[in-house]
Amino acid sequence: MQGYNVLMIYSKDMDRLLMCKRLTNPYKGLRNLVGGKIENGETGIESAYRELFEETSISKDDVILHHMMDFKYYLQHCYVEVYVGKLKRDVIVSGDENELYWSDLDNDFFDMSLYAGEGNIGHMIEQVNMCKDMILAD
Repeated sequence: MQGYNVLMIYSKDMDRLLMCKRLTNPYKGLRNLVGGKIENGETGIESAYRELFEETSISKDDVILHHMMDFKYYLQHCYVEVYVGKLKRDVIVSGDENELYWSDLDNDFFDMSLYAGEGNIGHMIEQVNMCKDMILAD
């Protein structure tokens, strides 16, 4: 099974979430979280930090990632590891893979006409809200 990761990066005050506007398929034109493919020989967490840096310039020194949940898609022969982290300080994000932006948290992340992931982004945000104390401890 091919592995992928999705990275939920919150601002240091936990009031904004790093998102991107997809420039390519799948989900071209929709808003999404950053992430990517887990390469052969990589652990999930190694891949998460690598993808985060490649896509946003956020380094391991800027954030502690927590492995929050997984999705397994048996018919598509893949799985997705979801990581969440709160920035330790304000950072400048940059990347050329997708259009990066900071999203307010009062949006309807279940709106599939705007957001990728068939409602999963909304679900993941709700899960983060349930365990915010653990994330805020960083």
